[in-house]
Amino acid sequence: MNHLDLSNTRDRNLGRILQMQADSVGDNVYLMNDETRFTFAQTDAIVNSIARGLADLGVGRGDRVAFFANSSLDIIFLTLAVSRLGAVWIPINAEYKGEWLKSTLADSKPKVIVSDTRLWPRLAEVIAHVPHDQLVLRDLGDNPMPPEAKPFEFLKSFPNAPHDMSFIDYGDVNAVLWTSGTTGKSKGVMQSHNVWVHTAERIAARYATLPGDVTYNVLPLYNSASWMMTIFRALSEGIGCASDPTFSASNFWDRTRYYNATQTFTLGAMHIYLWKLPERPDDADNPVRSAGMTPMPDDIIAAFAKRFGIERLAQGFGQSEIGNVISREPTILPSPKPGVLGNVTPLVDLRLINDEGEDVPDGEVGEFALKPKKPHIMFEGYFENPEATKAAFTADGWYRMGDLGRRDADGDYYFVDRKKDAVRLAGRNISTMEVEQAIRAHPAVDEVAVFGIKSEDLDAEDELAANVILKQGQAVTHEDLASFVNQTAPYYFVPRYIEFVDSLPYTPTNKVQKYMLRERGVTADTWDRKGAGFELVR
Repeated sequence: MNHLDLSNTRDRNLGRILQMQADSVGDNVYLMNDETRFTFAQTDAIVNSIARGLADLGVGRGDRVAFFANSSLDIIFLTLAVSRLGAVWIPINAEYKGEWLKSTLADSKPKVIVSDTRLWPRLAEVIAHVPHDQLVLRDLGDNPMPPEAKPFEFLKSFPNAPHDMSFIDYGDVNAVLWTSGTTGKSKGVMQSHNVWVHTAERIAARYATLPGDVTYNVLPLYNSASWMMTIFRALSEGIGCASDPTFSASNFWDRTRYYNATQTFTLGAMHIYLWKLPERPDDADNPVRSAGMTPMPDDIIAAFAKRFGIERLAQGFGQSEIGNVISREPTILPSPKPGVLGNVTPLVDLRLINDEGEDVPDGEVGEFALKPKKPHIMFEGYFENPEATKAAFTADGWYRMGDLGRRDADGDYYFVDRKKDAVRLAGRNISTMEVEQAIRAHPAVDEVAVFGIKSEDLDAEDELAANVILKQGQAVTHEDLASFVNQTAPYYFVPRYIEFVDSLPYTPTNKVQKYMLRERGVTADTWDRKGAGFELVR
């Protein structure tokens, strides 16, 4: 463990922090995957080499490197190398294909695209439509390397030589993370170096880190939480970070034992899946002492902590644009006020406002709006989208989060609902508009409305439901429509529930009244994907 002095803003960039940790605790293990271990010094050396390789490909300050790849330690090295050059890394959802992959990559305007041979068949279908200078692939031995690609090992072949990072400002854009397109087309959240550093500092206090601690990550590397909660936080605290490419509820606790991981973070329904596992006599015999699990229902906090032997359980409320905004004090006891979000981070002012930007009285529902008290602790706007950036703020500079909440007479905040047109499922925010686009692409479909129905597993999550109007004279089965979506869009776009209907409820301005569909819910005519035994192809 090594907490750095980052009071000098020139030190508040990821490449510099890695260098400082390598100089201070270079022999300590930083990154782990299975039997592979890399110390801070080894990581620093590899990152230096990769940065030299990227520079050889023409990458410099402000250039963009997009990665469409399965999670691996190589990708963590890559992001740190890009950071060391003052360039910008852009993760692309590894489950994308077709139009989603093409448009997201093209909108990223990358100089270099990094992927792997396992995903190359999907990338090959769209790459001709994505302007770029260089293609780099990790050779996983499963598909041939295309002749135009450079192997990732090429980047590692360059000498380990230090880089001048004095030109990098803590407010420089370091990454672009694509949102789910909750109110329309996906937007690229531009993150500075300092957003990662500030969030890591904010989160660190919740874990009460001790010497020898190891944090365990199972979130995908296109998810900002994987970086904020584990990878970059471990970097800033000088501790180890074990990273597995996927989450497996049945193997989760055994993997923490394997790595001797004392900390972890889970999101959405992941910890509910852990809770629903058959009980084992050794459930509490695991090394995890401190966990962030958001959101955890109040009624199972104490039982969950006792069953799995957790001493500290933290929860928070935030989003990619700002990181953590409100968090509870870590506890294994249920809140005396169920549903309360916790304490507002001291570096932001928070309000609840109506559509006109006016404060709402205590007890009434309003939209969370915030304003930072210091520079570069929230996003730097949406990538090449000034209209969306402007729309996200009030005239006097308050950022609208798009989430609804209320405050009680004691000043405590509660989450109510999402204002944005999105469904949260398995830790993802899924744009209903994008799912509608995927379903509407079927030649038999005339119109569709996609909405959320509360999950049986977690109140804060929804299952996707679709009401579909078929074109006159067309016929298609529920299974055929589900298969079509599964083949042409990310697998999680396939709705749990599909119902063929004759009409949809519209407003006078021709907008679908989705609240009526949510209230109607599942009917006798609704097809249930899980009930029908439909198997998703991932």
